[in-house]
Amino acid sequence: MFDAVILWEWFAFAVRWLHVITAMAWIGASFYFIALDLMLRKADDLPEGAAGEEWEVHGGGFYHTTKYLVAPARLPEHLTWHKWQSYWTWLSGAALLMIVYWVGGELYLIDAAKADLALWQGIAISALSLTVGWLLYDFLCKSELGNNPTALMLLLFVILVIMSYGYHQVFTGRAAMLHLGAFTATIMTANVFFIIMPNQRIVVKDLQEGRAPDPKYGKIAKLRSTHNNYLTLPVIFLMLSNHYPLAFATQYSWIIASLVFLTGVTIRHYFNTMHSTGKGPHWTWAVTVLLFIIIAWLSTANMWGTFEQAEARGMTSYEERFALADGFDEAHDVVMGRCSMCHGREPSYSDSLLWAPRGVLLDTPADIARNARAIYIQSGVSHAMPPANVTAMSESDRAAIVRWYRNAGSF
Repeated sequence: MFDAVILWEWFAFAVRWLHVITAMAWIGASFYFIALDLMLRKADDLPEGAAGEEWEVHGGGFYHTTKYLVAPARLPEHLTWHKWQSYWTWLSGAALLMIVYWVGGELYLIDAAKADLALWQGIAISALSLTVGWLLYDFLCKSELGNNPTALMLLLFVILVIMSYGYHQVFTGRAAMLHLGAFTATIMTANVFFIIMPNQRIVVKDLQEGRAPDPKYGKIAKLRSTHNNYLTLPVIFLMLSNHYPLAFATQYSWIIASLVFLTGVTIRHYFNTMHSTGKGPHWTWAVTVLLFIIIAWLSTANMWGTFEQAEARGMTSYEERFALADGFDEAHDVVMGRCSMCHGREPSYSDSLLWAPRGVLLDTPADIARNARAIYIQSGVSHAMPPANVTAMSESDRAAIVRWYRNAGSF
């Protein structure tokens, strides 16, 4: 049991690391090509079919890039395809979602106070919502709205607001934020896999077979790439939000998540305009700061409820499994004496600590049972908590936590 838990933690870490690496590669390539596309300039000596060129200097060398509006007259022997960064980002992200929010669903996904769901029901909602989101978005893009990019983006924002509200009605705050990010990231990767890459393959095949490629395929791909460009920054915020309870554990978290998409638009609009014209519209920074101030204000309305309400709630079957295990009383006393002063609904450790770190609450027996695995990893087999051992947790305290968790006999 001990080895299985440790190995699982390292497996989760490896998947998270892969996700970060591939996400950086995808985002970096995406931002670069959008900037490159906007910085292209006309020149008198451009080859036939070329739309513009760009000269750049980096790392001690000069680079000369030429873009063809549809395709060059002759297909080069060496052609680099930019796709695997996107695919591996989604695949590793989906695996991480399953590891954290499906396998660990009793703790991180299901919130019985919001919706009394069985774990399989929560997993079904998680998976189906991501699939339905792409199908709806793709349908709208292929409709007449595809010819009106502004109206399409506004409707997409409305859909994201609705999804944000819906996720926050059934999932924990951190799961709701993460799923909204996954909902958006699924759309972005599906754009690459189902639209952008197939269209590029059509163009390449036409060139190989001596036909003139149809410009419509490039136009369609450009629309989806533009959507991806504006959605990237909000997705990054949502993926990082689980570290900040002020973002995910407040009454208005669904509004905060919605406003984050607007900040992503204002920030990207500034850089896109700057790359295109050489000067960015400074009003976008004022709007971004204002939106951030509104987000900070909304975050002060926490939704954890009172200690009395938490004690009155009955335990779930998952919580009972740990609460009934041998050694729970001893472990409970350790957590109450060493952890709950910070991880409480009203933290008492410091006047500057207004919310429990990362939203982890440990001031009722149900809280402690619910967070058994995290307590075991953070304070039992490692010394991660308390930070710098500020509450002087002894080795015997940690041993009591380890005995309790192992007695529960649960992975």
